[in-house]
Amino acid sequence: MVHIRFEGRSVDVTELQLGVAAGMNDVAVKEQVARHLDVNSDRLSAYIVDRRPSGDLIVRPEAIYG
Repeated sequence: MVHIRFEGRSVDVTELQLGVAAGMNDVAVKEQVARHLDVNSDRLSAYIVDRRPSGDLIVRPEAIYG
């Protein structure tokens, strides 16, 4: 499962729906997410791909504290 947090929205999508395969790097994952959201991939440049121990991915904005 891939959980996407983008501009106040949260979406859960399967890897198959996104075209994400094991071993893809963060840039490739964000490109697939951008295609799914129908936005330019540069809109996700500051986003993080968080790889969970369960195998799930979370694509989210970088957290800034302070």
